[in-house]
Amino acid sequence: MTKGVDSTRHWLRHEEQEDRQVGFPELFFDLVFVFALIQLSHFIVEEFSLPRLLEGTAIALALWWVWNHTAWVTNWLDPARMPIRAMLFGLMFFGLLMSSAIPDAFGDKGVMFAGAYIAMQLGRSLFAVYAFRNVLPAVRRNFARVSLWFCLSALFWLWGAFSGEEMRLILWFSALAIEYAAPEVRFFMPGLGRSHASDWNISGEHMAERCALFVMICLGESILAIGRSFADEDLSPLVIATFVAAFFASVTMWWIYFHFGQAKTKREMEETDEPGELALHVFTYGHMPVVAGIILVAISAEHLLAHPGETGDAARALVILGGPILFLAGNLFVKRVTTGRLPRSHLAGMALAVLFIPAGFWLHTFWTGLVGLGALLLVAVLEYRGLARTPHASDEVGELDGE
Repeated sequence: MTKGVDSTRHWLRHEEQEDRQVGFPELFFDLVFVFALIQLSHFIVEEFSLPRLLEGTAIALALWWVWNHTAWVTNWLDPARMPIRAMLFGLMFFGLLMSSAIPDAFGDKGVMFAGAYIAMQLGRSLFAVYAFRNVLPAVRRNFARVSLWFCLSALFWLWGAFSGEEMRLILWFSALAIEYAAPEVRFFMPGLGRSHASDWNISGEHMAERCALFVMICLGESILAIGRSFADEDLSPLVIATFVAAFFASVTMWWIYFHFGQAKTKREMEETDEPGELALHVFTYGHMPVVAGIILVAISAEHLLAHPGETGDAARALVILGGPILFLAGNLFVKRVTTGRLPRSHLAGMALAVLFIPAGFWLHTFWTGLVGLGALLLVAVLEYRGLARTPHASDEVGELDGE
């Protein structure tokens, strides 16, 4: 074996459990996304409209995808090694550029946003191809296919960056559609075949912890948004009531995700015979609506504190109630996949929020916000009551609903 191959073998994580835990370099890398989420929140709140929501959706999908793909790479590669740290620091640099461009991503900084995104996605994947050479051949071929898919989507990112605002949105959504579809077709490429989930021999514990920490970052951003907005407003009974409701919405989301199910998901990932397949559906796709829901709840809180007495409209109702709906839908999907059961409490909470959307078009936004909080509290209470009836199944999500 050559010296070069020997050196890259040392870049891999060891099999011992302690070496699969999330390291400080990964947490340091995640700090970029605190800034990115703050930028995204300001971007949407600045102009509360359906077109801006669509643009914010494209940005949010890009942020999630670049973070998620990085989590997969660091599941195999050890951030304690200097080359891996250098890669993460390079990604941080381009992540700052991308995040800085968010407020004007559909304006003059479209090239900056798209260029930084391409540099992160393609650069990291090509680094993985080099890192896995003659070490994990199946994984290396996988990242070769991934790199080619990112080359394809890069054409649409760049085309959109040099187009007008409406065409840019269409082209960037096309790029995202290509990227999000790629794992489902196992990154098939003519001449290279397709990847197999059995080749993705990952640490389920590491992926579960990485996603849980990203959820914590999103919840932390919501707390920052609530505190920042409350500090900027003159005190009034309505503002204080909105502040209290927004805080309890964040706490309830933490409770639903971490107290009811995260430990169960982590254990299922440790015990499954197909960690790659399960991780693809639970963490790559399943956590996407969880994160999106938290972001929308944070945006709602910021808007409600600034305009608590305004009459609602379609955009406001969809954001304020869409946050809890997406969050609960993501949790429902994750718990369904990992436990095989369908939590009825989540269906009840989602139904409450969905049924109230038409009324949110004309009611004051404060009352719409209370319905969103009520949907989250309903789920938390129903699961807690189910847990009280089955005290020895604290992590059995299905049993929390009395099933």
